[in-house]
Amino acid sequence: MTENEIVKQYGLLKEYYNKFLKDKNVKFPNLKTGDNYTKDALTLIYLSLNYPNTKVVSKSELTRFIQEYYPDVNDVQQARHLGAQKGWYIVSGTRNDNITNIKPGEYKLISLESTYPGFTGQKRIETISGDYWEDLKLAYNYRCATCGSKEGEANFNWPETITKLQKGHMDPNKPLEEGNIIPQCEKCNRADRNYWIYDEKGRVVKIANPKVIDNCSIKIQKEVYARLYKKFNGEKPSEN
Repeated sequence: MTENEIVKQYGLLKEYYNKFLKDKNVKFPNLKTGDNYTKDALTLIYLSLNYPNTKVVSKSELTRFIQEYYPDVNDVQQARHLGAQKGWYIVSGTRNDNITNIKPGEYKLISLESTYPGFTGQKRIETISGDYWEDLKLAYNYRCATCGSKEGEANFNWPETITKLQKGHMDPNKPLEEGNIIPQCEKCNRADRNYWIYDEKGRVVKIANPKVIDNCSIKIQKEVYARLYKKFNGEKPSEN
């Protein structure tokens, strides 16, 4: 695609976003970071071509497009993350979305006028009781964001335990305050929670503490080391 085509398609996405998705807390990507197009923007641009008559796109096809701008990329994850995590109505065969013609390893942008089914953005939580924590639990139907156990009822995984919801960090490296809280049962909000960063649905999306690598097998540790060694070109870690 030419630069003019990319800018034009990005402009179309922004129009739909401002009209239909902005107030639903869908995350809109920047077109560029410095002089480089962002991978999220490129992914949305490619999937939205000829909207509303979008086509099914294979992961390999999408990867080839992204490689025009990021030659070293070989595992494009943006389409999957833009859906359930960031709210764009992108379905995935790997995720078993209920679209019959989508196969594993394929994606399709369904709509720019509605969010991905089940998407929850915490900024949409309205103050009803005047108590953010109570309103947050209500928004999750008084269920643990991670396992789904309901407050006051038997825990799904520990039936002998009655569920009591606690304030769980989404990102333990940030303060436990509005926008960084999910309700979790006592079992899911356990001591090792500080190892992980969760999304709004209570799923682990990133590592919060590198010490978690120490608990992995030697095989995984070596694979992580190899990836980071390649990413940082063998640069010696800073001692600061």
